[in-house]
Amino acid sequence: MIKIIKKKVEVYALGQHICMSAHKARRVIDQIRGRSYEETLMILELMPYRACYPIFKLVYSAAANGIHNLGFNEASLVIIKAEVNEGTAAKRLKPRARGRSYLIKRPTCHITIGLKDISLAEYEYSDYLTYSKKFGLINKNKNTNLTCRDTYSSGGVWDKK
Repeated sequence: MIKIIKKKVEVYALGQHICMSAHKARRVIDQIRGRSYEETLMILELMPYRACYPIFKLVYSAAANGIHNLGFNEASLVIIKAEVNEGTAAKRLKPRARGRSYLIKRPTCHITIGLKDISLAEYEYSDYLTYSKKFGLINKNKNTNLTCRDTYSSGGVWDKK
């Protein structure tokens, strides 16, 4: 799936009904989110989890989509979106004693990987700055001081007797 919004070009790969729990896949996805493409491939090859292989295939597939279809540079790809959603549970029956059966639920998940070429992002950022200055989206008051008040010294909750 290729998503084109003005000059903003992002490439996605979606893997559905992957037979593992979403919690185990998120453990790996959290390690690669926001990293470069080449660094991600090295991390996924060296991590000892079973979830790494399907995620590796999705990252590789998304990069292949961007390189082949849109002419992205492999060295400037960054993972901008990596999310895991729960899928349907595959239900199996296991035979038990006295003719009974026991229901086994095997969880599945849907994994989405999004890549972006950061060499194109430089132009987008300059366009964003001009747009935001024009419509007043950037805060012009630079003296915004956000301080955290200390509850111990300010007569807060803990000073009451």
